[in-house]
Amino acid sequence: MKIKDFGVEIWMNLYENNCKYNLAETCVDSLHVNELLNLTNNKDEIIENILKMQLNYGAIEGSNRLKKAVSSLFKTVDINQITITHGASGANALAMFALVEPGDEIISVLPTYQQHYSIPEAYGATVKILNLKAEDNFLPDLNELKKLTSDKTKLICINNPNNPTGALIDEELLKEIVEIAKSCNAYVLSDEAYRGLDHTGSGFTTSIIDLYEKGISSGSVSKTFSLAGLRIGWLVGNEDFIGLVNRRRDYTIISCAKIDDYLASIALEHKDQIIKRNHKIVRRNIEILDNWVMNEDKISYVKPKSGTTAFLKYDLNINSETFCIKLLEEKGVMIVPGKALDMEGYLRIGYAFDPNALKIGLEKISEFLHSYGDNNA
Repeated sequence: MKIKDFGVEIWMNLYENNCKYNLAETCVDSLHVNELLNLTNNKDEIIENILKMQLNYGAIEGSNRLKKAVSSLFKTVDINQITITHGASGANALAMFALVEPGDEIISVLPTYQQHYSIPEAYGATVKILNLKAEDNFLPDLNELKKLTSDKTKLICINNPNNPTGALIDEELLKEIVEIAKSCNAYVLSDEAYRGLDHTGSGFTTSIIDLYEKGISSGSVSKTFSLAGLRIGWLVGNEDFIGLVNRRRDYTIISCAKIDDYLASIALEHKDQIIKRNHKIVRRNIEILDNWVMNEDKISYVKPKSGTTAFLKYDLNINSETFCIKLLEEKGVMIVPGKALDMEGYLRIGYAFDPNALKIGLEKISEFLHSYGDNNA
């Protein structure tokens, strides 16, 4: 099977351990194990349970405890509609493995997480791209979506909240996407890895799973819950789809680690405390970023409404990969070039970590922008 290299992941692997200021990070400031256990009133008991845990395969599809905790993130979901995966990336890949066949037509938005178009393309499907535009606030154009659908459309892939733009599809727009999907009997896979990080209100936008029988939600504890190191994610869908997925997982992941399952259960049972912490971080830091953008004449963007990333348009005569390499070499700052996301002319930046590090990193980017502009005027 031929498949394109995964641009953003290759970039992260190359540079994230070789920078001074990592402004490419997308997880909300990751928790230490001690911080997680301190959210509970039974830290010693949890440690003892882990020490006594027999390290067998455990519950193949995820423990009922964890699936119950995941179900609390939705309005209408029971545990029979959930399977536990290796992160949201594992969830997306497993959904594609279960659904996509040669000759199918798949629609994916762009920019998005590359899995949504590269995996089905590698499986022999015809992939149609719905380009998200800054003038539309990076939201799907429904007329364009309708034009892309046909009686062969198997799956529509969206990313909500969107990585890298931070755009947010609200419930009203989601319902219209559902109606288009119903017209061709297509599934809708909504990658909801950043769900819970809206910048206003409760933080949780409506999930596709609560609107559509053939909706599929993928998510994880990585971004919203600051626990990427656990590598725990999930797929949520109707029982027939989950049954199919669970037969396919035997060829791929089998089960997830028992300790990870256990710790993820604890985290989601204390989700309100984690969400309160993480809203404070992202809602403070987006204002720091926004103030910088408003005062930086070589940068513009559509202000994110959710998530931890923003997509910056820059005004320099240089391609995005060269920009990012020079920035790293000269200022020690790591961000992601638009090229790695198949969107040249843009830069992806993260902002969900220590505010002082964010401010210093942004100052370094400004220094680079101005020195590069002056040297190439």
